[in-house]
Amino acid sequence: MIRKLLRKNISIAQIAGYALANLLGLAIVMTAVRFYADVSETMAAGADGDSGLIPADYLVVSKPVSLLNTIGARSSDFSDEEIADLRRQPWCTSAGAFEAADFNVSASIDFQGRGMHTFLFLEAIPDEFIDVDSRNWTFNPEAPGEVPIIIPKDYLALYNFGFAAGRGLPQLSESTISSVPLTLTASGAGRSDSFKARIVGFSSRLNTIAAPSDFITWANARYGSGASARPSRLIVKVDNPGDPAIASYLRRAGYETASDKLDRGRAGYLLTVFAVAVCSVGAVICLLSFFILMLAVTLLLQKSSATLRWLMLLGYSPGRVARIYYRLVGAVNGGVFVIAALCMACASSLWADALPEKAGVWPLLASLGSGLALTAIITLVNFYMIRRYLRRLF
Repeated sequence: MIRKLLRKNISIAQIAGYALANLLGLAIVMTAVRFYADVSETMAAGADGDSGLIPADYLVVSKPVSLLNTIGARSSDFSDEEIADLRRQPWCTSAGAFEAADFNVSASIDFQGRGMHTFLFLEAIPDEFIDVDSRNWTFNPEAPGEVPIIIPKDYLALYNFGFAAGRGLPQLSESTISSVPLTLTASGAGRSDSFKARIVGFSSRLNTIAAPSDFITWANARYGSGASARPSRLIVKVDNPGDPAIASYLRRAGYETASDKLDRGRAGYLLTVFAVAVCSVGAVICLLSFFILMLAVTLLLQKSSATLRWLMLLGYSPGRVARIYYRLVGAVNGGVFVIAALCMACASSLWADALPEKAGVWPLLASLGSGLALTAIITLVNFYMIRRYLRRLF
């Protein structure tokens, strides 16, 4: 009976106007979050195995080589002051130096009765920058076992589709080549030794053949010239590769890095700006719709003020009367959320096929979570305003 009395003054047009406005804002927010999560998660899946929406990235920094380097008039090495200055930059999370092998090294392999021999170059970087999960990334000079090696994925592709195809050699998968034992020969300073080695991983971050720092340091002391060499390349971890300050600093200092890293970082930065801008527009629309609903509820309560006073005289509490309006607001907001989720799902199908790989369930959960959180906030604030108005009226 109370519901019938209070429903007489409900304006369907006002409620429908609020629902449409809230639906538009909520659908924009959820779709923007889904697009941002889909694209950034796909970018992260192909970016060195990192996780997160905009993953931390790694830049390999070096100095450009010119004619002055060729004739020895200028060095391409980094001084301690330059490394310290790089580490002081706000966008630099950490930085490590490449340690090059100061000795001759070659590798031989015997695969299916075919022997291959080649000269190699080896470098080492701090273990924290290694992007391959290897439990045996160690070398003990006191009990030398196999030397673990990491090679770039591009090198394996060059072998399979370039060298092997032209020489009639078998193509090798990552698992196959990882199971083939290698023989490393290190020589220099009047010494020459052979070591068993094995490829334990393939890196998409490093463009070098990496060995553990323990092995390179020990081998440099045993086979090297003994001169302390400064690093010619640095690996830098940055939290936001799209930060314009990175490109500005590198240009000012005269350093260079792989342009695709910065380009991908700028793409992620622009994606973030775009998503924040679109979500802000949707949030503003939701805020405006909230005021539309509050105006509609306020007018509804004013129209029903006489009925509410009679209910007060009959002994009804503000909470008992408020539950009727709670159900109305909850039903409208719940329906809007469901329709907005369907709109988001339809919109996401437009770009799903264009993504190179599936992003998983996280983007869907992020989108639904943001929409549910926004709906819950609007609903709870509406409940509070309705209860406050009724208490004042009673």
